[in-house]
Amino acid sequence: MSWFIDYHKAAERTDRLVGKSNYIELLGAGLFGEVGSILAELKKEERETSAYPTYRNRLKEELGDALWYLTRITAALCPSLLEDVFAANESEAPQQDTPMKVTLALGRTVGNLLDAPEWDTRTVMDQLQETWLALGQVATRTGLDLRHVAKMNIEKIQSRWPETRTFLSLFDDDFREEEQLPRQLDVEFRQVARGEKKVAILRCNGLNFGDRLTDNIQDPDFYRFHDVFHFAYAVYLGWSPVIRTLLHCKRKSDLDKDENEDGARARIIEEAISAVVFSRAKEMKLYEGIEHVDYDLLKIVQEYTKGFEVDKVPLWQWETAILRGYGVFRSLMKHGSGRVSIDLTKREFCYQGLP
Repeated sequence: MSWFIDYHKAAERTDRLVGKSNYIELLGAGLFGEVGSILAELKKEERETSAYPTYRNRLKEELGDALWYLTRITAALCPSLLEDVFAANESEAPQQDTPMKVTLALGRTVGNLLDAPEWDTRTVMDQLQETWLALGQVATRTGLDLRHVAKMNIEKIQSRWPETRTFLSLFDDDFREEEQLPRQLDVEFRQVARGEKKVAILRCNGLNFGDRLTDNIQDPDFYRFHDVFHFAYAVYLGWSPVIRTLLHCKRKSDLDKDENEDGARARIIEEAISAVVFSRAKEMKLYEGIEHVDYDLLKIVQEYTKGFEVDKVPLWQWETAILRGYGVFRSLMKHGSGRVSIDLTKREFCYQGLP
């Protein structure tokens, strides 16, 4: 069970709830919620059958989150139990029990655990043991290996909340300067009137570049400044097929990179991500005063980028790109124009005020 010892230590390092006054209640609520998510995935699989191909990965993810919460609750309430807690998981669920049935049983045991009177030590230990047994049976009946589930769970957590934050190397470091995204750049965003509409123009070194953009929507929402998001992706992800096209720095010397990473499909994906995130951002006051991007949105972004070089980028870099990009976007909205400073070497991106 050395893998579980490693997992327990990793779970402890990634616990961002420690110190909360209602720490145990938060862990309990999290565990109960994850059991509900497992049930939801099982229901979708039953309903959609072969039309739901992402079922297994999502089930692994939800089971991994449940494993994390149960591990942390056990460490907080009965740490000695962690030494032999997996012995109970050697017992398989009865063959006649369906995955749905054993998951419902897990839900009942979690409910009993959370209902333990004043967290009585003896009662809590018994309920924790039953909960671990039930979790193991869910894994058995759904055909999942908890070792693989634990590994996937830690990889997910470290992708979003790593112990140390080190940016991945820029994807074009090994290319000639003319095929690299510019390492330092000042871009001026200007706003001019076109009849009753506002138009955004990009300028650099006294020259206009890119298209003249309007909001392209019935109700104006300043999306005309959305190129700022592409520059944020370039800074914090080292990736932006859109900016490569705008600045004529596609990697032409490598046919594979030119076609598959810097081509039209990659640009369409990037524009789609920008639009999807913007739709969510409008519901979140454009992330003003918000320190995190919701995980569901980050997962959508991940799904969009599968198969492209940027899918190697951890979630925390995407979160940084989104939040910093919207910080500059709000400044452009407020002032109507401005100069934006971009530094890929230092990974810095900021609004410098009116030109």
